[in-house]
Amino acid sequence: MSRKGDCWDNAVAESFFATLKREMENADDLAGFDVASLSLGEYIDGFYNLRRRHSSIDYRSPIEFELLHCAAKRAA
Repeated sequence: MSRKGDCWDNAVAESFFATLKREMENADDLAGFDVASLSLGEYIDGFYNLRRRHSSIDYRSPIEFELLHCAAKRAA
């Protein structure tokens, strides 16, 4: 999977950046690096990881999936 030309090894990263570009509508209006950094941090930590549903984890948010996974590990 890591040979040159195989796209599977970075599919997750490419999917994330495609979603980021699509959902960050005001990205062109960001004034500078500091504003862009703050805006991206708010998007990732405030929306993408907390509220956005991901199809690959049964339409749960990453935080919800992690909490359920940890609870299941403790119960086992």
